Amino acid sequence: MMPFPVTTQGPPQPAPPPNRYGVSSPISLAVPKETDCLLTQRLIETLRPFGVFEEEEELQRRILVLEKLNNLVKEWIREISESKSLPQSVIENVGGKIFTFGSYRLGVHTKGADIDALCVAPSHVDRSDFFTSFYAKLKLQEEVKDLRAVEEAFVPVIKLCFDGIEIDILFARLALQTIPEDLDLRDDSLLKNLDIRCIRSLNGCRVTDEILHLVPNIDNFRLTLRAIKLWAKCHNIYSNILGFLGGVSWAMLVARTCQLYPNAVASTLVRKFFLVFSEWEWPNPVLLKEPEERNLNLPVWDPRVNPSDRYHLMPIITPAYPQQNSTYNVSISTRMVMIEEFKQGLAITHEILLSKAEWSKLFEAPSFFQKYKHYIVLLASASTEKQHLEWVGLVESKIRILVGSLEKNEFITLAHVNPQSFPAPKENPDMEEFRTMWVIGLGLKKPDNSEILSIDLTYDIQSFTDTVYRQAVNSKMFEMGMKITAMHLRRKELHQLLPHHVLQDKKAHSTEGRRLTDLNDSSFDLSAGCENSMSVPSSTSTMKTGPLISSSQGRNSPALAVMTASVANIQATEFSLQQVNTNESSGVALNESIPHAVSQPAISPSPKAMVARVVSSTCLISHPDLQETQQQTYLIL
Repeated sequence: MMPFPVTTQGPPQPAPPPNRYGVSSPISLAVPKETDCLLTQRLIETLRPFGVFEEEEELQRRILVLEKLNNLVKEWIREISESKSLPQSVIENVGGKIFTFGSYRLGVHTKGADIDALCVAPSHVDRSDFFTSFYAKLKLQEEVKDLRAVEEAFVPVIKLCFDGIEIDILFARLALQTIPEDLDLRDDSLLKNLDIRCIRSLNGCRVTDEILHLVPNIDNFRLTLRAIKLWAKCHNIYSNILGFLGGVSWAMLVARTCQLYPNAVASTLVRKFFLVFSEWEWPNPVLLKEPEERNLNLPVWDPRVNPSDRYHLMPIITPAYPQQNSTYNVSISTRMVMIEEFKQGLAITHEILLSKAEWSKLFEAPSFFQKYKHYIVLLASASTEKQHLEWVGLVESKIRILVGSLEKNEFITLAHVNPQSFPAPKENPDMEEFRTMWVIGLGLKKPDNSEILSIDLTYDIQSFTDTVYRQAVNSKMFEMGMKITAMHLRRKELHQLLPHHVLQDKKAHSTEGRRLTDLNDSSFDLSAGCENSMSVPSSTSTMKTGPLISSSQGRNSPALAVMTASVANIQATEFSLQQVNTNESSGVALNESIPHAVSQPAISPSPKAMVARVVSSTCLISHPDLQETQQQTYLIL
């Protein structure tokens, strides 16, 4: 097995610390006690079965693959240099290099994880060379499988599987005649005279290297980050694209915790992580270092200058120039969910400290499908596997737009998307069809002076699907057979789409008083005569949409104005968002000084309300390539 260096035998003798790490003084310089070291060992043993540590044999295989790839890059750059008639003295020392970033560079990659890599080339090698001659060179390698180029992406990339290891390769051309072996990408002067695509490509390496440079103890940082990443994945809050946090954001939060507790070992750092960020006063930014201005005229995150930056809800700022907010996708709902998970993590780690729980409790999955009474299910389908892969990627990248739209509804307190997608049952078993679905849990509140709650989500759903279809058509990705379906299901109806093992009640894993929502099943009552109104599949509960290309996007657009519907009232009880007081539920005394600490306001439970549904209308698809009339079903709660 790989060694995992941590301080385990008695209190270490720390090096004399500086006055401050990052942007503030440390909260505590306390050295670990023997119990902290024992808890760290137990944490390591708990993590092993989850596959977060790679075998030495697999690690060596990765190193060998990267060496082969690095040699291919050097060979390719020499060939390009010769074809462009450079002097022999330059060709002999032209260099070229593969750098890594992301989880592999941070040293926290898991078994079977892919590698993020960057190909750095001298100034005479063009991006077009990378996507033509280097691509062709890779294609000739017998170890290379599943080779594909995504040249038009925001950050252009070549994806491949090299000897069984998935690798994403970016490209950056520097304003240098040769690429030395000891090149330090953290040097800001390298950014001069580069195009924006090269700057974006360099950003991953520069941020990763800067994070490692700014933490007091790399080994303790790595072990803590392994634990936090596993926790975030188990609790379904690991997804940048859906508005939670991605790998680099989690890494920066852990790095900031390490700066505040520079001598602590991993068991302590995990606990302090939850302490710090359950009490953080968002939207104050998390910074690992003071932002620096380099006068290179590159856009940087600065709410004093950029009005749009003032609306970021949970800013975590990358430490390398140009500084960016890595969490601009975070919404009101996703922030609310993450803060609640931080509080639950704090309570659990306190129980672990008191020997009332084991580390395994921290990594138990929550009961997402037991939390809410109402869910929206989004289903993306396509006719072929290749189309489905592209379609699912596009739909998933836009779900946060729908979440943001739902949040603006005055009667929706929370729109919680589960980052995990699920295969959906086929609509027609005899047809070749590939289907994926996502589930959004809804928290509702009762309207003032009324016992009836009627929420019309037609515009929100249609605007979302219009956005997806429009981008698919404009990017020439759309194919007939690509569809989005939206449906409203109550908790008790989820079994019609999701398998039993997914829906299994895990309430035994929850501690009373540490749940995001109040689930009072006894108050859920269906009115007479409405038992079949939510059968699935059913036109009364499903909204199937096709591409709607129209110049009018308002609520009164012609496509929506033709809607006719019948209404059925179904009595239901909403759940409410209940704020947890972690101090009371766990007995934790938060007596340390936490930067930007704030308490969250409590939201009182909601009484019963009525839910109304509206069904069915006809809509004309006006795009010239898609001339047909389809029956549309609009979702209304």
